[in-house]
Amino acid sequence: MRRIIAHPYAFLACASFIWGANAVAGKLAVGHVSPMILTCLRWGLTLVLLAPFALGHVRRDWPLIRPRLGFLLGLGFLGFTGFNALFYLALNTTSALNVVIEQASMPLFVFAASLVLYGTPVSRFQIVGFLLTLAGVALTASHGDPTTLLDLHLNRGDAMMLVAVLFYSAFTVGIRRKPDIHWLSLIFILSISAFATSIPIAFVENAFGATRWPDGRGMAIIAFTAIFASIASQSLYIRGIEMIGANRANLFTNLTPVFGAILAILIVGERPYLYHAVALTLVLIGILVAEQRLGWRSRTTRTLP
Repeated sequence: MRRIIAHPYAFLACASFIWGANAVAGKLAVGHVSPMILTCLRWGLTLVLLAPFALGHVRRDWPLIRPRLGFLLGLGFLGFTGFNALFYLALNTTSALNVVIEQASMPLFVFAASLVLYGTPVSRFQIVGFLLTLAGVALTASHGDPTTLLDLHLNRGDAMMLVAVLFYSAFTVGIRRKPDIHWLSLIFILSISAFATSIPIAFVENAFGATRWPDGRGMAIIAFTAIFASIASQSLYIRGIEMIGANRANLFTNLTPVFGAILAILIVGERPYLYHAVALTLVLIGILVAEQRLGWRSRTTRTLP
């Protein structure tokens, strides 16, 4: 039993489960804490929890961090602040089912960006996989009626989520240029950026009269996102990479939309439609087809929200 718990597959499956649960947590937060306050307090609590473990590593890694500090802070804004703010905001106007399916398109946006910026070779599998996943995302974003895309009648939340995916894709492609520092140092510096850049966004939310301070449920969701979505999932994923390598570990992130969809139906009580099943199938098949060749030796390692 102990061997099963410590198996890399268990670590990676748990990380994907937490990422799927994060979408449900964001949906449950609606009406209990506003999106920008949730983002700000999440990263503030993450910093408090990480500090005792990360500060020693940060001090040792500072000679490597200092010349790249601006770059790392920019990555923190894109991947931690920008993505999560739009992620939670999107859940105010669209379903958790839609969000997890749209989030599943991220690996292939990363592939496209890597192709443009780094000249990663293209294979037939990658092209077919990209088109299948794109079809699934389009089906979800259009709520089963792709003709609405011609008139640009997209749900605002779905549009926000697609922008969030682009933000995190840029973060993922950029993270390959990080300095060679301890993972705790990296997460701590990125979290500092996330907390600092989320403060002015929270003030903007307040200026529009949209601030809602957390009640009991809101505080529980903030704690969940800080402890599990921000720290535990990252630790499990990094440990899994150390045990079986990045290419094999990356395949397990495809479980995120599956776990997220199941949790959204069971916990939030969202009603599944046929187009959700079709879209989810297209997304998963597309990603699996694109990753048939583990010879993507230059593929970027991904770290989700």
